[in-house]
Amino acid sequence: MINPMQFPSAQPAKSRSLGTRRPFAPLRLMALCVAVSAALAAPLAQAQADDYAEVNRLLRAGQFSEAMGKADQYLAGKPRDPQMRFLKGVIQTESGKQTDAIATFQKLTEEFPELPEPYNNLAVLYAGQSQFDKARAALEMAIRTNPSYATAHENLGDVYAKLASQAYSKALQLDAGNAGVAPKLSLIRNLFAADAKGAKPAAAPAVSTPPVAAAKPAASAPAAAAQAPAATGNAESDVESAVAAWAKAWSSKNMSGYLGAYAGSFTPPGGQSRSEWEADRKARIMPRNRIDVDISELSVSVNGGRASAKFRQAYSSDSLSVTSRKTLDLVRSGNRWLIVRESTGS
Repeated sequence: MINPMQFPSAQPAKSRSLGTRRPFAPLRLMALCVAVSAALAAPLAQAQADDYAEVNRLLRAGQFSEAMGKADQYLAGKPRDPQMRFLKGVIQTESGKQTDAIATFQKLTEEFPELPEPYNNLAVLYAGQSQFDKARAALEMAIRTNPSYATAHENLGDVYAKLASQAYSKALQLDAGNAGVAPKLSLIRNLFAADAKGAKPAAAPAVSTPPVAAAKPAASAPAAAAQAPAATGNAESDVESAVAAWAKAWSSKNMSGYLGAYAGSFTPPGGQSRSEWEADRKARIMPRNRIDVDISELSVSVNGGRASAKFRQAYSSDSLSVTSRKTLDLVRSGNRWLIVRESTGS
C-alpha cells in the first residue's frame, strides 16, 4: 500500500486510511508530523512548537476548518515555513481537497527540492487518482533526493506493482488465451489483498517537539575528530560514542571526520559509487553556513561484531529544520565502530 510521507517526524508514524474505493488498490496515509528544530532559541522554539501543536490538535479532533484557519494565520507571518505548509497540505488531504493538497505539495517540491517527503506525499495523492505514471515520477525524485528514504522505495515498489497489474489486465484483454498472464495478475492482486488485511487502524497525526538545546558551532573541527572514539570494553557505550562522534563531525562540517565514520564496505544507497556519494555529501554539507544534528532516543543493540543504532535525528541548517527516525548499522573494525548502512524513515 502506498505510504504517504512523513515530514521527518519526532516519533514513528502510524497509518491512516486514504480512501480509494477501488477493491484492489488500498492506499494508506501515515501520520504526518512536524517538529521544531532543537537549534532554535528557546522562546522562539517554544512559540513555534505551540503553533504546530495547536494546529495538530485541531487536526486530530477533525476540526479541519479551525486547523486551516490557524495554519493560514501562522503562514501570514511566515509564508515560507516548510513545516506549517506541509501540515497545511495534510489538512487539505484530510479535508478531501486533493487538488489543493497537490498544489501545496507541488509548490514545496519547487521551493525545497532537497526535501524528499513532499514528493512522496504528492505520489500518494497521484496514486489515489490512479495517475501512476505521475506517482512513479514523484517517487523517483524523492529517492534521488534521499536514496535512503525507505518509505519512498516501498511506495515505488507498490506503484510498479499497480502499473504491472494494469499491463497484465490489458494483455489479457488483447489475448485471453495467454496462459502465462493470469497467474501473474492473480499474484499481484493477492499481494495487495494481503497488504490491505494487514493494514493498521487509522491514527491521527501528532506533533512532537524535541527538547531545546544550544546550537553547535559551525566552525570546522580539528582533524583529530576524524577518528571515532576508541573502544572502552563496553560495546553499547562504544557504539553510542561512535554515533555521537558522527553527528558532531556532521554538525561541524568536518568532512574528514564525517566520511571517516563510514566503513570501507559501506554501500551507498541508490546505486551510487562511493566517490559519487562522497561528492554528493560534500556538495550538500559544505555550502551550509550552519548545521546542527541532534541525536535523541538512541537505542543500541549489539550482536558480536555488528550493531544497530536507532534514534531520532533533529537536523537544522540555514533554511531547513526537520526531524526523522534513522537507523545506522555498524561493524567493529579494530577498536572502532564504523557505519556500513544507514536508512531514514523506516
